[in-house]
Amino acid sequence: MSVQKYRGVIPAFYACYDEEGRISPDRAKRLARHLVNKGVQGLYVGGSSGECIYQEKEERMALLEAVMEEVKGECLIIAHVACNNTEESCQLAAHAERAGVDAIASIPPIYFRLPEYAIAQYWNDISAAAPNTDFIIYNIPQLAGVTLTPGLFKTMRQNPRVIGVKNSSMPTYDIEMFLRAGGENCVVFNGPDEQFVAGRCCGAAGGIGGTYAAMPELFLTMDRLIREGTPEKARPIQHEVNAIIEDMCGCHGSMYAVIKAILKINENLELGSVRRPMPALIPEDMPKVEAAAARIREAIRTFAG
Repeated sequence: MSVQKYRGVIPAFYACYDEEGRISPDRAKRLARHLVNKGVQGLYVGGSSGECIYQEKEERMALLEAVMEEVKGECLIIAHVACNNTEESCQLAAHAERAGVDAIASIPPIYFRLPEYAIAQYWNDISAAAPNTDFIIYNIPQLAGVTLTPGLFKTMRQNPRVIGVKNSSMPTYDIEMFLRAGGENCVVFNGPDEQFVAGRCCGAAGGIGGTYAAMPELFLTMDRLIREGTPEKARPIQHEVNAIIEDMCGCHGSMYAVIKAILKINENLELGSVRRPMPALIPEDMPKVEAAAARIREAIRTFAG
């Protein structure tokens, strides 16, 4: 088994809605095409940035189908398939395999504190529903309330389809820990966008992040500089990216509402708003949104022009 294809910049795909708040396949296709044309290595569909926790499984299927129709074969597609019950998670996994994705991914079950053997069974059941597809564990303890331990990861690696971890815990040391626990042919993705450079320097093969699609040029430039062996040249880009992220998180509306507005301003992409209970933008947010959009344009001119 080779994991060499799992590298580079993989934006976490956003939920795309119409004006009534329904999933919009057309808008999803336009976003997918936009990102592939920018040169990203893959798309991560149906995760946190895709507001999956607030969607029905049929909506998640429809969005994945739209992405696959538009860009299948042009980049990696990783489909996050976890629901908070095993049956629907397995249905999403089987659907993703039929659609032809490269890999599926899953957070652990949330809310109830389950023992590790139950979490392992949950993941193995999902994997069995897509027996010909690679499986990536999504470790995001600050939101899921469950921490992937090295012992649980070693257990999961007994499943030959489990190839690695999307690690969104904040300590960069966790990347090294999972690479060591995972052994040969293990891949770890950096999750926190604010430490893209640090995570890559710790051994992450690539990154999956929720702000990449707002400014893919900056992450692609950082990725190139790291691959060229000059991560110190990527550091000032990371510092500017982090300042932009802080600006995007400083509004009444959620960061994803801000990003969608920025994409409308900078790229003429209409993706709709966010799904309640996530807070939408309010008029007082717009000066901050416009300033963040301008800052992204200037950063791209400075670092990736």
